[in-house]
Parts: sequence; structure tokens; C-alpha cells
Amino acid sequence: MEVVFESELWLWEARKVESWTFVSLPVDVSAEIRDRAGGLSRGFGSLRVRVTIGGSTWRTSIFPDGGRKAYVLPVKRAIRKAESLEAGDIAAVTVEVVDL
Repeated sequence: MEVVFESELWLWEARKVESWTFVSLPVDVSAEIRDRAGGLSRGFGSLRVRVTIGGSTWRTSIFPDGGRKAYVLPVKRAIRKAESLEAGDIAAVTVEVVDL
């Protein structure tokens, strides 16, 4: 399953000092992923994904966030630097869920 969307980068409140930065997948897409996964998950409810933002592609995991009712995707510092992104910026994101 592959989805393309735009999302604002945000800092995780609990780790602001360490600048853990994420984007949220759309709520409707997250619901579809949950349905398709059918309970399949790894640690912390994660699913493996391949992600592209700009010219950068990497493998990581998405994690369920009950408060947002959506999966969230960590965007590591090297990607943010390569793509000139910081919290508050809007990024075009392609996510391919590898576990489905």
C-alpha cells in the first residue's frame, strides 16, 4: 500500500529538547492502514515503511498515535537537513507500507 500526502512537521512535546520531529499521516489513510494490517504490528504497534520526501528515500516505521487518531512518521535529522526542512514546514510525503 502506497500513499502520497502533505503534512506539517511537528516536534514531539515529550522530547522537544532532543528535537524528535514527525509528520502525521491523514486520519482516513491511518484508518485504512489499521484495517488492512488486521492487528499485524511490531514493537509499539509499529509498521515498517519505505518513505520518500523530496530526493530522500529511507526505511523506517510508522507508529500509532491515539491522541491524533493517526499513524505518525519520524523524520530523522539527516533527512530534514538534506531536504532543508524544520518543524512547521509542510512536506510532500510518499509512504509505502512494507508490512502489508
